[in-house]
Amino acid sequence: MATKIYSTKHIYLFDGTEVEISPLKIKYLRQFMDTFALISKSKNDDESLMILAECVRIAMKQYYPEISKSIADIEDNIDMPTVYSVLEISAGIKINQESEESVSDQAQKNESKNSWDEIDLVKLESEIFTLGIWKNYDDLEKSISMPELMAILSSKRELDYEEKKFLAAIQGVDLDSNSDRGQKEWEDLKARVFSGGKAKDSNDILSLQGQNAQRYGFGIGMGLDYEDLT
Repeated sequence: MATKIYSTKHIYLFDGTEVEISPLKIKYLRQFMDTFALISKSKNDDESLMILAECVRIAMKQYYPEISKSIADIEDNIDMPTVYSVLEISAGIKINQESEESVSDQAQKNESKNSWDEIDLVKLESEIFTLGIWKNYDDLEKSISMPELMAILSSKRELDYEEKKFLAAIQGVDLDSNSDRGQKEWEDLKARVFSGGKAKDSNDILSLQGQNAQRYGFGIGMGLDYEDLT
């Protein structure tokens, strides 16, 4: 079975229009996360829901621009379960309607787990920009999502390493003996990205989802489930 870099989902507007959603391109994810960060200042569920609705409005710039002009457009076209689906697929933010926790508390926990502070995005983008595919960084950010960025980086680094390994071997140097630390840091970074910021490192069970789940043949969403006790 072919592997997938990320999951997609189809949602339906009130008028029956079908819309496919997937992880946000980096351009929109930046706007989304800047708005979502305001959750930490919300005082109640009403304020949190308004912030989440604005996040979905931003996401709709990518998925269905016709309803991205105002929050009123979102309220007129999408119900709350669909809002939560968009949040989860677009940015890995999961709100459980059945939870005893308030929407505000759940959203604030997600905000702490989905921080940009731990990811040097400029450095990662600069590394793949050298491939020469994009006209500028804006073009890059409009073209790919975070899972796509990580997949491109992973492939590029593997190819670069194999080339360096070959050249080093000619000179009698074994690069594998010195690569453990850097590889662990890279795997930890990928784990955080593919788990939506929830996994602490590559040994965390939450890292086994998305592309990582496909890689190992099992994981979250592939027969493995977990309960968040935090």
